[in-house]
Amino acid sequence: MQKQRHRRKKGVLTAEKKVKGRKRHIVVDTMGNLLAVTVHAANIHDTKSGIVPARKAYEKYPSIQKFCGDEGYRKSFEEDVLEQLGLGVDISKRIKPEFEVLPLRWKVERTFSWVNHSRRLSKDYEINTSHEENMFIISHFHTLLKRY
Repeated sequence: MQKQRHRRKKGVLTAEKKVKGRKRHIVVDTMGNLLAVTVHAANIHDTKSGIVPARKAYEKYPSIQKFCGDEGYRKSFEEDVLEQLGLGVDISKRIKPEFEVLPLRWKVERTFSWVNHSRRLSKDYEINTSHEENMFIISHFHTLLKRY
């Protein structure tokens, strides 16, 4: 059994593990119900990959009138949504450097919190990204069935 090496970078303790990172992008409605999910490698920036779940959601639910997002989705995401879907994007800006609840963003974070209660999604167990997307959907269905 090998010991993990730890080193400090800018005051943060990091473990040198060879785990590939993943990002999850979701589209939810105003009640927090999942409309679309996309999982991909963490080396793709949010502004480039955010259009994929937005397009999925718009194809399934063409009554969507506008998207909301945080500052990570500014610039090219806004341009892609306008160009490909013809819709606008509201970007919620951070007003103060300390923590505060941002308008409409808490609904997305709440949905991530619900799904993270699933054991298979709490860590990066899935090998294939499509499997993780499906587990995300199954976990959300489970949450909805328990709540209603």
